[in-house]
Amino acid sequence: MVPDFCVQEVICQVQGDTIAAIATPLGTGGIGIVRISGVEAISVAAAVFRPARGGAVENTAGYRVRYGHVIDHNGAVIDEALLLLMRQPRSYTGEDSAEISCHGGLVAVRRVLETVLAAGARLAKPGEFTQRAFLNGRIDLAQAEAVVDLVRAGTERSAQVAMQQLHGELSRHIAQLREALIGLVARFEAMLDFPEEEETAGNMRALGDSLSTLRCQVEALLESARTGRILREGLKVVIAGKPNVGKSSLMNALLRQNRAIVTDIPGTTRDLLEESINVSGIPMVLLDTAGINETDDPVERIGVQRSRESLLAAELVLFVVDDALGLDQRDTEVAEAIGARPTLVVINKLDLGRRLVDDTVKDLVVKPIGIVRVAAKNGQGLDRLRNMIAGFVEQGLQISQRFEVTDERPIVSNVRHVDALRGTSDFLQAALAGIQNGMPVDLILIDLYHALDRLGEISGETVREDIIDRIFADFCLGK
Repeated sequence: MVPDFCVQEVICQVQGDTIAAIATPLGTGGIGIVRISGVEAISVAAAVFRPARGGAVENTAGYRVRYGHVIDHNGAVIDEALLLLMRQPRSYTGEDSAEISCHGGLVAVRRVLETVLAAGARLAKPGEFTQRAFLNGRIDLAQAEAVVDLVRAGTERSAQVAMQQLHGELSRHIAQLREALIGLVARFEAMLDFPEEEETAGNMRALGDSLSTLRCQVEALLESARTGRILREGLKVVIAGKPNVGKSSLMNALLRQNRAIVTDIPGTTRDLLEESINVSGIPMVLLDTAGINETDDPVERIGVQRSRESLLAAELVLFVVDDALGLDQRDTEVAEAIGARPTLVVINKLDLGRRLVDDTVKDLVVKPIGIVRVAAKNGQGLDRLRNMIAGFVEQGLQISQRFEVTDERPIVSNVRHVDALRGTSDFLQAALAGIQNGMPVDLILIDLYHALDRLGEISGETVREDIIDRIFADFCLGK
């Protein structure tokens, strides 16, 4: 559904000029695709593409691939290519569209794009193809946002969630909630028109029960938000410990690459190192921190402060201690900085000796979830560590085999959607309080109208144009 914010501006945008962009990543590759969309898309394609077997490009049927060459305005051959035409409304954008598949690489695909632009198209803005699909009613705003989530998905599960939303499962769920709320609004409005017949204690109780049920359904969607955010953005895992206990070695071992510099000199890591990894299909953002330690070095002091700040946002802490050296006051200070965050104690340097007692180390931590011994340099114990991390994530987020992505239970993964649902729930709660306190119907309706608007923001039916522009600005070129 096309949003209501300004019909004339929508018409101007979807019937405006013809756009083009490279739709494949730049760099060495076997193929590159230049995408064209707009009222002049087919004529632009005809101006730059010469079919090998002749025949006018304009007469080519939709979804038929033609082989030929891209030519410039002088008729010189630019590249060998395939041309696919998609006629409106059966295209991604809902407009006449064309895709030229040429050779990949930095030079060939850029030359094709330059030729297309010279023929009358303009360079598309980031996300403009998907924005036109939204403005033309091909997809709603939640589906449009799922496009970029699918492109950026780092694991199979996060891709599943994005694909579910792209297919419209979340949108259909929101539409059902909105339809139910519209029905309730209509019943309250009837009370304003026919107060003697409609506004009775029994009717108000029934409406209150219906509103309560609707709010519970909204809250049930919100319960999936943390799971959705983790699948979309990754679980933030911070490696913490005093200097020289092997934090960087542990990060390199988990990543299976030498990302962090490792030396025997304490304080080698002076800033946060951040990398993404995949554990059992769940994305994680792994942060290696500077050793938490009192120091006179001004640079190292900044790194320590950043380490402490990262702990405040950690969803899981890997607290690394040295099995060969034992514990000292600095380990206690690190444990105090960790506070009550879920902590997996990692006793490192198992290969150099076994000195520490598990319970002694565990007692340092406020919220221990387990303890594991490893030798980060030779990989000993790392599989068990990975399994314990995965177990924590599976248990805490309930996204194991029992919580698969299904049509019956869509997962909310977008921060904007979460905010809109929370606002909806708050306004429904305010309306319920109004009923309980005997407030006038017109005041109750104000909260219900606001709830209706917040729900509509998810699909784009009531969202502001500046928010739409901001959403699509985060897309990549050519999408």
